[in-house]
Order: sequence, then structure tokens, then C-alpha cells
Amino acid sequence: MSRTLLGFDYGLKSIGVAVGQELTASARPLLALKANDGVPNWEQIEKLLREWQPALLVVGLPLNMDGTEQDISRRARKFANRLHGRFGLPVELQDERLTTTDARARLFEAGGYKALGKDAVDAVSAQLILESWMEAHP
Repeated sequence: MSRTLLGFDYGLKSIGVAVGQELTASARPLLALKANDGVPNWEQIEKLLREWQPALLVVGLPLNMDGTEQDISRRARKFANRLHGRFGLPVELQDERLTTTDARARLFEAGGYKALGKDAVDAVSAQLILESWMEAHP
């Protein structure tokens, strides 16, 4: 049985979103949602959930390189809790260290500097978060 998953790269101005399938252990970037000081338009998220019908949501947890948490880590946890509370879906956190760096490298390789738009970087970061979660949970 394959589950559909949605991944989120939480940020204060933008939240990247990706969709993945457990059967193929693959994900693809969808879009980046605008956020106002970390608060998304919940109606847009609800629309994505209705469209994709995910069984699980994965939120990237930003950590310092030494594994300690920072203010944005607390806010990402709060976002994950709100997703669960509003929509009743299971939500898991995934360490997202270096995903933005990896996303930029992947996009640059595919399309040079023109491919490095903020929305694209956030959506590919969400893809990498989902892929790393699936690697850790085969």
C-alpha cells in the first residue's frame, strides 16, 4: 500500500510544499506558500490537503549544525502542531539541516542562476525533507 505524503519547509515568509509517494520513495516540489511572520493562509493548505489527500504530513525541523534548536525550530514545531490540530492528520518532524544548501545546488545544476528563485528553493527544500524522511522510514 502506498501512502501520499506532503512535506513542508517552514519559513517566516514562505513555506515550501512537496508531494511524495511511499511506494516509489520519491517526491517532487509543488509550490511555495506565502507566510506572514510564519503564519500561512490556512485555506491554501486546506485546498492542498483536499487535492492530494495525504496520509501523513512531514515538517522540516530547522536545527543548528550541532543539533541544538533555535527560535525557528520552536516555530516549526508550533506550525506542525497547528497542522495536526486543524486537520487531524498525523504530522512528523524531519531534521532539515542543509536542505536549503542542497536545494540550491540541485536547482543551480539544473538551470543556473535563473533557477534559484526563492519559491523554487523552498519547494525543492520541501522535496528533500520528504525524501530524507522516506529514507529514514523505509
